[in-house]
Amino acid sequence: MAKLAVDSDDVARAAGAIAAGISRTPTVSHAALSEALGCEVHLKLETLQRTGSFKARGSLNRLLALSPAERKAGVLAASAGNHAQGVAYHAGRLGIPASIVMPEGTAFAKIRRTEAYGAEVILFGESVADSAVRAAEIAAKRGAVMVHPYDDPLIIAGQGTLALELLEDAPDLDGLIVPVGGGGLIAGIAVAAKAQSPGIEVIGVEAEQYPSMYEAIHGLAPSSAGQTLADGIAVKRPGALTRPIVEALVADILLVGEAEIERAVDLLATLPKVVAEGAGAVPVAALLAQGARFKGRRLGLVISGGNIDRRLLASVLMRALVREGQVVRLRIEIPDQPGRLSGAAGLIGRFGGNIIEIHHQRLFQDVPVKLAELDVVVETRDPGHVRELIAALEEAGYPTRRLRITREDETAREG
Repeated sequence: MAKLAVDSDDVARAAGAIAAGISRTPTVSHAALSEALGCEVHLKLETLQRTGSFKARGSLNRLLALSPAERKAGVLAASAGNHAQGVAYHAGRLGIPASIVMPEGTAFAKIRRTEAYGAEVILFGESVADSAVRAAEIAAKRGAVMVHPYDDPLIIAGQGTLALELLEDAPDLDGLIVPVGGGGLIAGIAVAAKAQSPGIEVIGVEAEQYPSMYEAIHGLAPSSAGQTLADGIAVKRPGALTRPIVEALVADILLVGEAEIERAVDLLATLPKVVAEGAGAVPVAALLAQGARFKGRRLGLVISGGNIDRRLLASVLMRALVREGQVVRLRIEIPDQPGRLSGAAGLIGRFGGNIIEIHHQRLFQDVPVKLAELDVVVETRDPGHVRELIAALEEAGYPTRRLRITREDETAREG
């Protein structure tokens, strides 16, 4: 086998170099989550890094290797999120000038956080690929150093330090399940883990929309495109250094769909109370999608980041309540007469439903002129409670149907 770009000694050196500057994040087990997933899981919570992501490890290891002249000239990076914050935070801490080129559509919160760490933010292009071209141009003009998000031996080694901590905390694991974007994280983890425990199985997970590493190692044409909740691993081309490591040391790459990623974010928030971004939750998504494969095993799951937009998180959690029948939208037909609206609302209350929203439709619905429709969003206990509410309304003379508002609901109805 050809020599790989990183070995276990590189990871060990990185661990010593960055120890004082990063958090030794906890590895936690959770009985209810393990029961739900059908195997014993241990979560490595990189969500608790200062910048909310594992990217702080590799960024620091790379910055510490700069010469005095390079530190003075500063660094450039291109990123829409976690890499930007990792570089910005540690550069600010070390007194190194840093500029981060971010796509013009980057979320305001990510821009603010990156600037708050002391970095200059330059908005350019529609994608990180566009931003990377601009960053390289600026770096060349300034004589600054480009800090690559994954295709750099020092970055890879820094990310691999995570595995040393995980295996120290949970030494008897059968396997590790790791998010895959450009491959820096899983490459570093695989090098460290296989050196320490040769029999351990390292498995990567990519979003179905961005299967770049899977396609590369299977000789398939690139197809990455589209929107994904796991935007932190939405990488179109894997690294030239990371790919050979993955091919040599990683047992498999699994692909997960958007529905599984969304469920994984909700499950982590609901059971172990862990806030994870979509990319950080894909190891759980893999267990939801392929539970039979991992049944009864003892696994380490790398929850790689927690930088999810709050509005997006709120949407994920509310959609989960809809799927589970705890929030429903009912359309109720009532006579357009005084007191009938309050009668329907009162009946919902008497049967334990909590009205969240109510819309009284008279003019813009295809109903007879002497009738009206109520669209009512109701909080309920469970699907059985929903059926009880609908039955009570029907019995009282209010024709009622449940509106289906999620894609899963529509699919089930059409099937």
